[in-house]
Amino acid sequence: MLGWLCLTFGVAFGSSVLPLVSIELFVIGLVTQQPHLSWWWIGLVVAVGQVLGKLLYFLAARGSLRLPAFLKRAARPERPLSPWRRKWRSRMEQVRERCHRHPRWMFGTHAVSSVVGVPPFMFTTVLAGLAGMSSWLFVSTSVIGRFARFSVLAASPAAVAGWWVH
Repeated sequence: MLGWLCLTFGVAFGSSVLPLVSIELFVIGLVTQQPHLSWWWIGLVVAVGQVLGKLLYFLAARGSLRLPAFLKRAARPERPLSPWRRKWRSRMEQVRERCHRHPRWMFGTHAVSSVVGVPPFMFTTVLAGLAGMSSWLFVSTSVIGRFARFSVLAASPAAVAGWWVH
């Protein structure tokens, strides 16, 4: 059991840093192949792994984490921005400013995103960092929301199988 939970943690962490693997599909596959694993433990392990991975993005967006040189943009000669880029930067600055003026809005948006996934959790993670959300609030909101999401997901195959049997 511990081996499966460690593997689940690794996949959850990895998929939150490099979203190439769907953790949702992994959880469904895991609970169908290993029905003895508790949905509660799976939800907790995935939530912690996901939040620790996203914490890197949060801290980088907040400026608390220095990025390695290869992840930074190379210095380019200044050139005029295209109208699309100028509009995009302006819009992002408006969103950032709104998050600073209305911290409850950012909290609510991030809380909903951590459970539902809309807006994308990656987006609200970075936005929370840019808006200066406290680390404690970010971690607690994320863990609770991700736990709810993945606990329900881990319990759903057993619930559906129970409906079909009866």
